[in-house]
Amino acid sequence: METKYVFVTGGVVSSLGKGIISSSLACLLKARGYRVTIQKFDPYINIDPGTLNPYEHGECYVTVDGHIGDLDLGHYERFTNVNTTRANNITTGRIYQSVIDKERRGDYLGKTVQVVPHITDEIKRNIKKLGNTGDFDFVITEIGGTVGDIESLPYLESVRQLRWELGNNCACIHLTYVPYVNAAKELKTKPTQHSVKKLQELGIQPDILVLRTEKNVEPDMRRKIALFCNVAPDSVVQSLDVPSIYQVPLMLHEQHFDEIVMRCTGVPVEGEPDMKQWIAFLNKMENATKTVKIGLVGKYVELPDAYKSINESLFQAATYNDRRLEIKFIQSEKLNPANVEEKLAGLDGVLVGPGSGQRGVEGKIAAINWCREHDIPTFGICLGMQCMVIEYARDVLGLTDANSTEMDLGTPHKVIDLMEEQKSIANMGETTRRGSYDCSLLPSSKTAKAYGKTNISERHFHRYELNNAYRTQLEANGMACVGENPATKLVEVVEVPEKRWFIGVQYHPEYSSTVLAPHPLFVDFVKAAIEYGKNK
Repeated sequence: METKYVFVTGGVVSSLGKGIISSSLACLLKARGYRVTIQKFDPYINIDPGTLNPYEHGECYVTVDGHIGDLDLGHYERFTNVNTTRANNITTGRIYQSVIDKERRGDYLGKTVQVVPHITDEIKRNIKKLGNTGDFDFVITEIGGTVGDIESLPYLESVRQLRWELGNNCACIHLTYVPYVNAAKELKTKPTQHSVKKLQELGIQPDILVLRTEKNVEPDMRRKIALFCNVAPDSVVQSLDVPSIYQVPLMLHEQHFDEIVMRCTGVPVEGEPDMKQWIAFLNKMENATKTVKIGLVGKYVELPDAYKSINESLFQAATYNDRRLEIKFIQSEKLNPANVEEKLAGLDGVLVGPGSGQRGVEGKIAAINWCREHDIPTFGICLGMQCMVIEYARDVLGLTDANSTEMDLGTPHKVIDLMEEQKSIANMGETTRRGSYDCSLLPSSKTAKAYGKTNISERHFHRYELNNAYRTQLEANGMACVGENPATKLVEVVEVPEKRWFIGVQYHPEYSSTVLAPHPLFVDFVKAAIEYGKNK
């Protein structure tokens, strides 16, 4: 069939959940047997979020081809089991950079370069790029920001043009907010009406409205919204608050959301989506009564979105282990040897998170030291793994000044260091190690047993590495380097075999954990934490 394009826009306020709505639709269509992908167009001028502070943007999500993308790409993958790439996340910066490069090359033959048609043409080209591959039946495009934002106008103009060009192969979904005014004890529809009116002023008539709400929107009110917004009454659905985002696809399906989209795009509606595995996951989630308590040590814990993929990976792993997850966020900057026992006592397991820079590193090292000495299941990711190596070098090898050259250029023991070819890289956000790399695991290792195989591929986002000059010394003193890149021999995984579960990985396993395929290392870590919790 011809590729169908679905556009998702938002109004009234940001953070309503366009990404979850897009992901839920993709989940339902994929469960019907269609090939689906999702892309996000972000209106900020940064080329990508790689140099943005996590407090500004939350987590940076890394795709298999090494693109640094918006955290919504993580939702897309977790809901669909489909890998995203550089083509799935476009920013205004990339659009303008491409147009300016073409202008400098003379591609426009001396014409004046303008927002319309040159910027909008470039946006349209990127929107249709995935569809033109022939690999997908549906391409869902989420437009970042809200209707009325100056930054979003070129994207909305591009959507307006594409609606005419694509005809029945296109549908527009508008997500809007229906607030509950507590003083009046009623829901208010005016924000939705004004949001749709603004969209109509830009030449776009939505086909479907999704009402984000905390209270049930009664059928009479939905009919009123449909009347004032020029939308069919059965094309107004609501997205109520639910305990878990993973319940949203079923909630929308109960309102025939996927069927409405199919009818809008001329696709015959036959049968039901196969959601058996998804429902089994939800049943596990709802039936779990016991709790596993995991501490997440990091410097951005005030903003949980900074560790979004880790949070979701732990949640998925806990669910598959028939447990409810209780995360305790621990600010590494406030940890030290004097208070670490007070902060970490009572936990079943500790995950030391990724990051960069000096702030909070000594707190991570203090946490790792306490966990290792008390034999608590401990999982280090990226910088967390590097801190494991630094702590071991200091405390076990006796190299008290051991450090990473990221933290201390003058350290006499550079147990974590840059590769020679990386030392000439100057631009922030650039790295030699980004995207998926192969890793060979020692067959006897806990890590290999968790994966059930010895050859894996995982995503990276870092520049600093374990310095192989210290590998022999570390292994002679009990820290096993059980995973390495077969091409470069760089160490990817360390373990302390004599401990209950003490594993550090240089890569980011959280990026490849999904609802239907939880990451085996997270599942094994949570399993070890549960066993420890039973016996402590």
